Amino acid sequence: MKFAVIGGTGLIGSQVVDKLNASGHEAVPHSQSTGIDVITGQGLDEAVAGADVLVNLTNSPTFDEASRAFFQTSMDNLLAAGRKGGVRHFVILSIVGVDQVPELDYYKAKALQEDILTAGPIPYSIVRATQFMEFVDAILSWTADSDTVRLPATPIQPIAAKDVADAVAQVAAGTPLHGIHSIAGPEIFALDELGRLTLSHKADARTVVTDPTAGMFAAVNGDVLTDKNAHLAPTRYADWLS
Repeated sequence: MKFAVIGGTGLIGSQVVDKLNASGHEAVPHSQSTGIDVITGQGLDEAVAGADVLVNLTNSPTFDEASRAFFQTSMDNLLAAGRKGGVRHFVILSIVGVDQVPELDYYKAKALQEDILTAGPIPYSIVRATQFMEFVDAILSWTADSDTVRLPATPIQPIAAKDVADAVAQVAAGTPLHGIHSIAGPEIFALDELGRLTLSHKADARTVVTDPTAGMFAAVNGDVLTDKNAHLAPTRYADWLS
């Protein structure tokens, strides 16, 4: 099959392209660097034409209210291009618990992206993943200073990007789900505990202070960012750190 992978040069997209091509498919990466603009629509018709499957792995450049407009416009443009180009399967990557954190603008925007896809004219699949292991350092940096890192005890189930890419490629090569496939890492940590493990591995002398008001994930109630019923990926956090 032929795949148009929008956002195909990023962390997940580049791996999805490699995996699909290694399986004998034709997966073509598209991004701003290849002349594609999902907001203006520039290059989309040409990128999608003749593709059996459209995989959208683009992301909003911000996590605030502006992210809603990004996903609304980009999805409208991609659905139009996909319908014009005869796409038979449209796949997006979303987040476990995305519809259960209304306090976060970015999560509301991603939930909107899902809604636009499910209401659209193209058979679809949604892959929901838990938080990427690759993003833990960034999460720690949001509330850090020279001596401490403040983190809430929000339950997190980190997953390696390579495992996410495996799942996206597998779903994209299959029959449209008309639903959601959830994937998660094999272990659940409190975010403050995860921070301590990470700093210890890096021999970072800063102290993690448990603070229920610190950072974006302080707005999360309960364990909605975890999913024990999801497909569990193989990579453990300690192995990934090593």
